[in-house]
Amino acid sequence: MDIDKLFKVPKLPAGSHKRRMPDNPTPEMLKKMKLDTDAGPSVVSPSSIQHNGTPEQVAVSRSATVRDEEDKEMEQDFAPGGDADYFAEEDEEGRFYGGGLTKEQKDILNIFDQEGGEEAREDLEELNIAGVRRLLLKFERTANKNQDQRSKYPDDPAKFIDSEADLDAAIKGLLPLAQAPVIAYPELVRSGAVSQLIGLLSHENPDIVIDVVEVIHELTDEEVGNEMEEEEEGEGSREEALKTLIEGLLENSILELLVDNLSRLNETEESDRQGVFHILGIFENILGFNADLSIQLVAKTSILDWVLKRIQSKTHEENRGYAAELLSILLQANRPNRLKLNEKNGVEMILQVLSQYRRRDPVDADETEFMENVFDSLCSALGEPEIKKTFLDLEGIDLMVLMLKEKKQSRSRSIKVLDYAMSGQAGSTACETFVEALGLKTLFSTFMGKSKKKASPTASEDTAHTLGIVSSLLSNLPSDSPARIRLLAKFVEGNYEKVDKLLEIRDAAQGRLNTVNREIEEEKKEMLENGEGVGPEEEDMWYLRRLDGGLFTLQTVDYILAWVAMEDDGILVHIRQMLDRKNKSLKDIVKILEVYRDNVDVGGGQQEEGAMSQREILENLIRFLDAA
Repeated sequence: MDIDKLFKVPKLPAGSHKRRMPDNPTPEMLKKMKLDTDAGPSVVSPSSIQHNGTPEQVAVSRSATVRDEEDKEMEQDFAPGGDADYFAEEDEEGRFYGGGLTKEQKDILNIFDQEGGEEAREDLEELNIAGVRRLLLKFERTANKNQDQRSKYPDDPAKFIDSEADLDAAIKGLLPLAQAPVIAYPELVRSGAVSQLIGLLSHENPDIVIDVVEVIHELTDEEVGNEMEEEEEGEGSREEALKTLIEGLLENSILELLVDNLSRLNETEESDRQGVFHILGIFENILGFNADLSIQLVAKTSILDWVLKRIQSKTHEENRGYAAELLSILLQANRPNRLKLNEKNGVEMILQVLSQYRRRDPVDADETEFMENVFDSLCSALGEPEIKKTFLDLEGIDLMVLMLKEKKQSRSRSIKVLDYAMSGQAGSTACETFVEALGLKTLFSTFMGKSKKKASPTASEDTAHTLGIVSSLLSNLPSDSPARIRLLAKFVEGNYEKVDKLLEIRDAAQGRLNTVNREIEEEKKEMLENGEGVGPEEEDMWYLRRLDGGLFTLQTVDYILAWVAMEDDGILVHIRQMLDRKNKSLKDIVKILEVYRDNVDVGGGQQEEGAMSQREILENLIRFLDAA
């Protein structure tokens, strides 16, 4: 079992849950919704005309876009939450509208009221195969009609403007299919509608493209079909349906087409900004379903270039944050993607983005999440020896040490980055550079809790990464080198106060581990009483629980204690005395190190010629403590 790999992979980004656009629509969104709803299906939205560009087109649609002054005043006086129908309690059928429906729900209802009538509403309510087929057939005919009219009259928007509005409505009419994925998705693929839908990603009107993107985003949501009763549709069947849809999307080059549209959309326009948001959401949905597709996404498209450019934006907003989250996802446990990042000078770009947080904190929670995702991306990349070298050449260690000294929010993240950069034999040079950059003083000041600021919620995580850094320093710094002597001196100064701190952390970790051990023993006893076997799989799961419950911290602390005890006789005597006061001995440390040794992956990581493996180091430390 590769324990290093288990605990060196960054956690999922803080924002890994499905993102949503802000609940309150902007004035532009409200205006567009009002125009679409009032004018009916034969009228194209103002943004559609805008994208089709010529004065003649604007003239054709002027009657559909110009509003009375009285209407403009009403638009500025909407009810709370920006709900255009807040004061309309119900329609002729008694359906309640006010204060609860989202824009998307209202759009769907309006589409069905205007286009489908009673028959369409019945299809939506029943969500049966016949209703699905009618929706798909209507979409196919509408798309073909629009394509035909655009081909015949490319320079005369008046000839195809009605069919464009019909196509807009037909695409949005596919949104309810997400409520019945088991019925709808196989039919969506079988009928060829998926291919036709994806083909519209190359449509001349970007507003049509945005409609398609929004529909695909909704259809690929991992929670599709959750509204159905459990007995009608189980989790497994939803997963199979989603798999069928995603495979159909991939067969039609969905990834390449989406990335091409990222550069096509202009984010200064509200509708285009939402389109970019939904494209990023589709990537998150697809990678959440199958993480291995991230390698294909990076290899076949220019997504990495776009994301790296996007996170360098000077102003922070929703899509910049989403781009950072996607970058973090792309780099998790994917060596090819990390090496591609290195080829594109991505490490340098990331460091430039992070350098702005050396002297200032993020302005709000969203920017804090953005900063953490960029830091996590760097940590993931540092799992590769090639990127450790690049990071060192770009003076990344020096930047992290400066952040450590500034004591801003970035301090905790810089400790984590240093832990990743200095780990393993490939981190040896980084360890020496860290000491030369005078990082020891600031690191141990944080470790001892001597910061003037109150302890942050990330204090325990800071401690864990600090222990990781010290462990790497002891493993990698050459024997009798000036850097190693300076490190050992830190444990002697202050009457061995740092050794006492280690023993304090050890006691806390041991207490947590004892609780977990009791829980595991009770579970094991209950399984045996019920005649259930306890095999290797159960033992592995319990070991992972122990690691998470304090064993990992205990192993790291005892590894450090064993090293410093072997290096300095005074430290050895002090450790023995402190353990004796609590009725413990060096044998307790030996037991923990033996478990550590037995679970170290023998072939894990790249090993330099002549260097000792982690297991060999542990065996030497155990022999020393046994003889002490």
